[in-house]
Amino acid sequence: MAIRLNPLSLSAASRSGDVLARLLGKARPLVMGVLNVTPDSFSDGGRFLDPAAAIAQARRLAAEGADIIDVGAESTRPYGGAVRISAEDERARLEPVLPDVIALGVPLSIDTLKAPIAAWALDLGAAIVNDVWGLQGDPDMARTVADYDAPVVIMHNRESADPAIDIVKDVSDFFRRSLDIAARAGIRRERIVLDPGIGFGKTPEQSLTCIARLDVWRQFGLPLLIGASRKRFIHSLTPSDPMARLGGSLAAHLFAIENGAAIVRVHDVAPTVQALAVSAAIRRAR
Repeated sequence: MAIRLNPLSLSAASRSGDVLARLLGKARPLVMGVLNVTPDSFSDGGRFLDPAAAIAQARRLAAEGADIIDVGAESTRPYGGAVRISAEDERARLEPVLPDVIALGVPLSIDTLKAPIAAWALDLGAAIVNDVWGLQGDPDMARTVADYDAPVVIMHNRESADPAIDIVKDVSDFFRRSLDIAARAGIRRERIVLDPGIGFGKTPEQSLTCIARLDVWRQFGLPLLIGASRKRFIHSLTPSDPMARLGGSLAAHLFAIENGAAIVRVHDVAPTVQALAVSAAIRRAR
């Protein structure tokens, strides 16, 4: 699918870059709510495949306090078994949903591997591109993000987990490569968020290490995002189905925020907002 930039929407899309600055200017951690319009996501696959259910869930996430709604139509579940789909099929899943979600007024992040889908979503009014291959998958992604002057989440990923590697070094090296790609494409540094990719190409132990060592990536001077919600490392500690991992998700995200995370990506917005409010109140009281 060729990327066709819509000149009428480029000026509006370029303003989406200011969204990230406004959000981060809230001086509190941001909550990114997950909306999967897929049949096979690891946690909630199929629940929101119906457009009406997806739109209702987006309204719920917004009402519960999501600062960003992250919409994806192709499963990128980190534990294998996800079915790759064409750009045409991905767009077909998104078309009945995206305009209504964007109309809610909450900044929308498009979770996609494909530059044509990112461009199309930005044309519609999406504010952020969330790329789980950190600009190292689709060779057109960096240019597309730069052309729209859009914020981008650069996430670390690997084809498979290797328990023998130094995962902190691997993530750091990946970020350096991605940031070089971004700079060469003309993506402004203030448009970039880094995500170590909890669960993606990592053993449970390596995911724990990434959360524990999050402060290492402060060296890049960029906002950090953690998406630990319902991930398998929680099951490795306390065996549980994905829907029963709220406690572990909250623990991981609170720790991440204490160690520098600016954004947490979650399935359960209301409990996360409450936990963050209580944690902040305790810090103030101290």
